Amino acid sequence: MSDIVLVHGGWCTGWTWQEVSARLADHGHRVTAIEQLPSGGHDPAALGDLAADAEYLRDVIAEAPGDVVLVGHSYGGMAVTELADHPRVRHSVYVTAFWPGKGESLMEIRSEHEREWVIYREDGVLHIIDDIETAHYMMAADLDGRRFADFYARRVLQSAASFTTPSTAPERAHPVTYVICDQDRSIRPDNQERMAAQADHVRHVSAAHMALLSAPGDVADAIHQAATA
Repeated sequence: MSDIVLVHGGWCTGWTWQEVSARLADHGHRVTAIEQLPSGGHDPAALGDLAADAEYLRDVIAEAPGDVVLVGHSYGGMAVTELADHPRVRHSVYVTAFWPGKGESLMEIRSEHEREWVIYREDGVLHIIDDIETAHYMMAADLDGRRFADFYARRVLQSAASFTTPSTAPERAHPVTYVICDQDRSIRPDNQERMAAQADHVRHVSAAHMALLSAPGDVADAIHQAATA
């Protein structure tokens, strides 16, 4: 049995991990899905940055009964990277996630998009474009329209500061698995391959960016393999 901490991506909350969490629990793991990082939410004035997210994760790990497998999806990889040298993290898993180098921000390593779907507001907030068709195409083309509409309705705001704060990227002290999603249009597969080149283990899932929803079994299997390695 492993203690697994699941970190959601930008504009998301912990519910996106529900199906993956259930499968990991069936494998016998203790699973904690972060409900809401400080960088996301509904109140623009209350949103934190990458440093706030990392500190929040440190508090969660401190309360875990054992060493943890730390899993990040998309933006969640930025927060996971901040804990690369944490003594209680025994394995990190990036699920089509950003893996920055020291001093790199998400904005510096993000993919160029076929269609722009991230909107910057003057109040320092990022939000997903109001054009649901474009959002669907870029984020989760492998989800049917009804399921994507449910995801789209639950989206939250994301602080621009979380995307522009440089990573401290401490030298890692544990193995890493990178899960490449081969149909992703948000983080292109070639960009994922570049980041995954430094991983100890690489897995491939035939899914788009929101693989947690469209291919939860494959994602859970990859995390399970990392947890039992």
